[in-house]
Amino acid sequence: MSDSNTTDFTNPSTFILLGIPGMEAAHVWISIPFCTMYTIAILGNITILFIVKRELSLHGPMYYFLCMLAVSDLVLSTSTLPKMLSNFWFNSRKISFSACLTQMYFIHCFLVMDSGILVAMAFDRYVAICDPLRHSTILTNLMVAKIGLAVVLRGGVLILPYPFLAKQWSYCRTNIIPHTQCEHMAVVKLACADIRISNYYSLSVAFFVTGVDVFFIAISYTQILGAIFSLPTKDARLKTFGTCGSHLCAILVSYIPALFSSLTHRFGNNVALHFHVLMANAYLLMPPMLHPVIYGVRTKQIRDRFLQLFTHKGT
Repeated sequence: MSDSNTTDFTNPSTFILLGIPGMEAAHVWISIPFCTMYTIAILGNITILFIVKRELSLHGPMYYFLCMLAVSDLVLSTSTLPKMLSNFWFNSRKISFSACLTQMYFIHCFLVMDSGILVAMAFDRYVAICDPLRHSTILTNLMVAKIGLAVVLRGGVLILPYPFLAKQWSYCRTNIIPHTQCEHMAVVKLACADIRISNYYSLSVAFFVTGVDVFFIAISYTQILGAIFSLPTKDARLKTFGTCGSHLCAILVSYIPALFSSLTHRFGNNVALHFHVLMANAYLLMPPMLHPVIYGVRTKQIRDRFLQLFTHKGT
């Protein structure tokens, strides 16, 4: 074993990202679906931003929040995929200690932001359906900006202790991370110090963010469903519920993979390590890829503008 893996050090100069343990021989093949997902995420989210910016009729709270989600998804996927693909394609496994901590911060910070934006979008749907006459006066541009700032600050402040705590530990066992990225627990588990503070804090953040956000989303949709079922006709109920369909799909693709990955990581002691890593990558890559697809397919305004782009080019 090399000296870099056995020598005592407080802050290693580099970490080595192992990739998907036990599946190193298949890294090139595994990279194909990951690269495809990343390409769809980049093109899809940039297209959403372009269409909303270009079309003045889409300059409203719902689409502003959608743009925030697109930017967050772009940063989230770009903070992980390029390094992962360089590992798979060029065997570039080394990452500096500071870059590892930076990647850790960006991953978890923008995951929290994604969740916060979904809450903001649920609030927008609640006001639009339950109090439509006051929608434009409640969700003004200033209010949307304040909500966006609150989402950014919450994510930034809550995750800030992650890299600072990780930097304090001594890493005297190994500098090999059995993962494709510098996920928080994958890094701190390498420390030879008592990491209970990091463990308890990360669990607290996960339960607080998920619990609070899911609670407010559930409250919003309880009120929304009450308003929908009070409508007089079936057509009106279906049409109104259809305006929430995209958001509900976005919630499902965001929370279900994250919940499943978190549960297997915390309690799945008998689950193979490569499955943990694959699930962690799934919950980081699937939402950024699926969000623009969901909103592009299910939102008529965006779908029509998207088709117009190609119609105009063809004429």
